[in-house]
Amino acid sequence: MVIEKNKEKVLILGAKGNLGVQLVKIFRNQYDVTAWDREEIDITDKELISRKINDIKPDIIINTAAYNAVDKCEESEQEFALAKKLNGEAVGYLAEAAVKNNTLLVHYSTDYVFAGDKIGGYQDGDEPNPVNKYGESKLLGEQELISRSCKGLKWYLIRTSKLFGFKNESGMAKPSFFDIMIKLSQEKREIDVVDEEASCFTYTADLAKTTKELIESDQASPEYSRRRYGIYHIINSGPCTWYEAALELFKIAGIDIKVKPVTSDKFPRPAKRPKYSVLLNTKLEPLRDWQEALREYLRSNL
Repeated sequence: MVIEKNKEKVLILGAKGNLGVQLVKIFRNQYDVTAWDREEIDITDKELISRKINDIKPDIIINTAAYNAVDKCEESEQEFALAKKLNGEAVGYLAEAAVKNNTLLVHYSTDYVFAGDKIGGYQDGDEPNPVNKYGESKLLGEQELISRSCKGLKWYLIRTSKLFGFKNESGMAKPSFFDIMIKLSQEKREIDVVDEEASCFTYTADLAKTTKELIESDQASPEYSRRRYGIYHIINSGPCTWYEAALELFKIAGIDIKVKPVTSDKFPRPAKRPKYSVLLNTKLEPLRDWQEALREYLRSNL
């Protein structure tokens, strides 16, 4: 008689968001997946987090839950307080529960923790220096995670940027830049797009796949991988501006529309954006070009 090995337990938080949906999809066949969104858990409730994670005792926690309303966070102290709770304090609650249960914790951060003034882009060891309150809140989460390394926390902090991917199940999740551009092309014959703020686009399906590979490198070689816990930059290859991305989108999609490059001054926003927040992947195999990932996305959605 063959006895099947018990599947490892994976808890995915923010499971109805764009990235969460892809993570559930890619983990569910090989792992015992528990998928929680805001209906199942409030990650800002420390006691609830501790109790519910103690109850299920997952081997791995993957946290995609976050506050991402960049401009609202800048305009309102109440919103900034919420951002700090979701993006900062809650990560500490998850880390404490992970330490208590000897659980691996995977958490996602952003290129917005950097000022955007470094030529050539940012490596994982570069010093963060956010230029807006949203970036400050995400940096707080990073600090909550890193500060528990000395307490035995096993962790991966994945920085990424400009996510796009398949439609999510949560009405609260933001549409991607490409979704917005396609909608605008149905309403207008000419649009202005900012030709600044260069960074890297990231396809959620590729990010989920690479997250799984990173976790499984830990399982394959624990002695080696203990040195690998830490910060990773995972993005699709090739930086670009918003304007360059829009041009490529309409070219691939065969949409006839005039796209005019403008400076960010044309669209005043409460929160300052980094001018050049390109993340450099120095530890993993490069992901495919964002243009190739975009083609796959469009084939499945147009």
